[in-house]
Amino acid sequence: MERTKERMREEGIETLFLTDPANMNYLSGYDGWSFYVHQGLIVSLDHDQPVWVGRDMDKNGAKATVWIDHENLYPYSDDHVQSPVGKHPMDYVAHVIEEMGRGDTHIGVEMDAYYYTAKSHQRLQEKLPEATFSDATLLVSWVRVVKSEREIELIEEATQLSEAAMEAGIEAMGEGVPESTVASEIYRTLVAGTEAFGGDYPAIVPLMPSGEHTGTPHLTWSDEPFSDGDPVIVELAGCRHRYHSPLARTAVVGEIPDEMARVSEVVVEGLNAALDRAAPGVTCEEVELAWRESIARHGIEKEDRIGYSMGLGYPPDWGEHTASLRPGDETVLKEDMTFHMIPGIWTDELGVEISESFRVTANGAERFSSFPQKVFSV
Repeated sequence: MERTKERMREEGIETLFLTDPANMNYLSGYDGWSFYVHQGLIVSLDHDQPVWVGRDMDKNGAKATVWIDHENLYPYSDDHVQSPVGKHPMDYVAHVIEEMGRGDTHIGVEMDAYYYTAKSHQRLQEKLPEATFSDATLLVSWVRVVKSEREIELIEEATQLSEAAMEAGIEAMGEGVPESTVASEIYRTLVAGTEAFGGDYPAIVPLMPSGEHTGTPHLTWSDEPFSDGDPVIVELAGCRHRYHSPLARTAVVGEIPDEMARVSEVVVEGLNAALDRAAPGVTCEEVELAWRESIARHGIEKEDRIGYSMGLGYPPDWGEHTASLRPGDETVLKEDMTFHMIPGIWTDELGVEISESFRVTANGAERFSSFPQKVFSV
């Protein structure tokens, strides 16, 4: 909260209204599958605690998860939900902001957050005519970018889930096995967890492009059976108390084609060159450059981002939308930043993904996972 308020002061923001569920969780602890309706967190420079605003039926969920005093929970009635009579939850949010004495302040809102709609912004502006609004989309996200010791522990626990799920998925693959069967084994393992702890639902479903579609990284699964020779890309993440540890690997049903084996060696070499370059004081674009220089030695050019800051997340994304490992990003790495580095190579004919989640340490970069960096034959 103090670091958030410090950034608010730097931006001249007196009141902050958050709708990104990850940012709400980060500052209040709130955790519930309620982001499909309007909700938010109000942070005021003049108030010690944030104020939660949400649907009336979700108030008990707030009581069960937040650290803030329950008097700072403001539920709106259900006739605000998808109302045909003209009511909107932002009308109530505006009422709460007025009640807090913040109706004429400079209010920061998350203009590019998934769950802050154009209608929401319009209603807040209409109901708070004395307020000044500005975009504060990534204000809290940048506060989150350096992790605490406890956050690192949660990502390490999520890594155990990632590794177990990847192993289960690869073991389930085979000629004649439906893609959906493999997906179900991955999901079962992610949620069942370990003997010590269970898993949460990840912010992104397992991605499983296969066959001729491995050059398209964001497809999921079908109920079609795998055929001999099919390549398969699996990208998943274990999730522990909303903290993720993404992991991607590539497999082939049957023998690995020579070209795929060659490309995978290029990917692994470039991946580790970039990991070796990551350290405090190094910029994101310098890390990406190490990858690009490595693959250039093999005659391959690719100027997309190869990674992003990650950690706490809700659907539809586990990324933090802040630092990216790509040309032009001059963000300086700091100790205990965490990234998912996914330098895949995709062509019209094939795709190879081998990724690593890592933390920036005092001496460089440390992989969270020890899963083998190779293409698997199943």
